[in-house]
Amino acid sequence: MTIEHAVKKQTDKKNAILDSALALFVSQGFHATSTASIAKAAGVATGTLFHHFPSKDSIINHLFLNIKQEFANTITSNSQVIGDIELDANALWQSAIDWAIAQPLKQKFFLQFSLSAEINVATRQQAMNGILRFIVELIEKGQQQNIVAHYPIDLLLENCHGQYLAAIRFFTDHPELGKDASHRHASFQLFW
Repeated sequence: MTIEHAVKKQTDKKNAILDSALALFVSQGFHATSTASIAKAAGVATGTLFHHFPSKDSIINHLFLNIKQEFANTITSNSQVIGDIELDANALWQSAIDWAIAQPLKQKFFLQFSLSAEINVATRQQAMNGILRFIVELIEKGQQQNIVAHYPIDLLLENCHGQYLAAIRFFTDHPELGKDASHRHASFQLFW
């Protein structure tokens, strides 16, 4: 077996564990999901699961960061930054809604766990200040231009996050309205 093949096999097992954990956490909840059930659903031995993740807590926090990174990569690659704070924020907002509609299982995971104690403070901070750094930069630019209120950045980020989760909860409950331009526009205006 080549080194490349061995690395791919390990990556495949790790991804299978994360995919299985995602589905089980969303359908059963964190506490009702055992590491044994994750391993079984992934088709790996429990020891293999523990080789990749030392605990169920590490799985959920790793999963949160992976999905948050996918989210950030998608919305930034689908949004053209033009330098106008409101237009740039709207482009990111609309792209974020598109991602949520296209990724219902991952969005349900965010709705269930973004504000839960299962996601530790360090993980949330890494997601908000690292992975989503472009939002921090947009807020800072808006503050420099006196377009965004001069409140603490971390508080603004949490508020933005809460607004996004509320909008996505609405579009998750009413998927037919996710394509309705007036509802999409209104969701951004409420945020803005």
